[in-house]
Amino acid sequence: MACKWIGPGWYIPAISLGFGITSVATAFVNNIHEICGVRFVLGIFEAGMLPGIAYYMSRWYRRSELTFRLSLYIVMAPLAGAFGGLLASAILKLSNFGSLHEWRMIFAIEGIITCGVSLISFVTLTDRPATAFWLTQEEKDLAIARVKSERVGATEVLDKLDTRKTLLGIFGPVTMVTAFIFLLNNITVQGLAFFAPTIVKTIYPDDSVVSQQLHTVPPYVVGGFFTVLFPFLSWKFNRRLIFFILSAPLVMIGYIMFLASDDSKVRYGATFVIASGAFSLGALSNASVSANVVSDTARSSAIGTNVMFGNIGGLISTWSFLPFDSPDYHIGNGLNLATSSTILICSIALVFWMHLDNKKRDKENVEVKLAGLSQTQIQNLDWRHPGFRWKT
Repeated sequence: MACKWIGPGWYIPAISLGFGITSVATAFVNNIHEICGVRFVLGIFEAGMLPGIAYYMSRWYRRSELTFRLSLYIVMAPLAGAFGGLLASAILKLSNFGSLHEWRMIFAIEGIITCGVSLISFVTLTDRPATAFWLTQEEKDLAIARVKSERVGATEVLDKLDTRKTLLGIFGPVTMVTAFIFLLNNITVQGLAFFAPTIVKTIYPDDSVVSQQLHTVPPYVVGGFFTVLFPFLSWKFNRRLIFFILSAPLVMIGYIMFLASDDSKVRYGATFVIASGAFSLGALSNASVSANVVSDTARSSAIGTNVMFGNIGGLISTWSFLPFDSPDYHIGNGLNLATSSTILICSIALVFWMHLDNKKRDKENVEVKLAGLSQTQIQNLDWRHPGFRWKT
């Protein structure tokens, strides 16, 4: 919602700059109180990035196109996990960075890079197609018309913030179920980040820290590939929920491998399977909630709700791998098997409900339903508009 109010062209660079500055500040903490305070501020800036970018892209791309374009941003998360390990390994080979040593160098250097990119984005990002200085007027009109053509009952692409539409975006049935699915998925994604290094240590106990970090890279690379592959197929087939259904069994198989085998190499292989299924839902879920509302206001609140639930899942994951349950972590791995199974069930149920409700809407007379309503009242219907159809 803040992104819509401030404007993406300022909001996204600003929180990115704040993230970079806070990352640099992390290099200078000296006790647990300081690190907790800095990490709290870091989380505030980071929390707005995914919903902000997803909302920003929804101003430019049609429903079928958004998933793949968003995946090109989402894929940077597993790639950051992969190349972050490579960069950290390279930085740790330095003797010092100014007065900083060891892990402090990593936060300082990566934070400075982030600040530099953020300052550039203040110039390059614009709020919407209409203000894009690199487009001709004809191109601007075309970009606006493409997006507007999909918005049933809307007379404008960008509406003003409105409480009714905000609530319709938050409490839409597809938003609620998809957000719950993303919550469950994020428990898995964040849990994998915790468990993968533990597996590597059991396979290569005598390797250096740098070598162990490098061995966590391959699963993230594979996950990055599927992060783009599923959304690409989603774009071509103009379907999103079918890939929810296809990804869940991959995660289930991976955690069954964790629970059924004590062999570290089998478990390491399982991380590849899990990453293949889990990482793609970031793009797919945000594109799904975006596709199933009409107004710009509802879209901003729907995406924000989805990401908020995902962050709650990340919080839950921090308590799912408990020290007393090591090294097998049956509780954490069992929980993730349960979440992926629930994702499969919820996804199938949501698809069936959307098809049934669309059939019900097909039988309604749109003109009769809208009779007597003003243009403003029609726009305020959003997904309740009788001419709207759920997009699976």
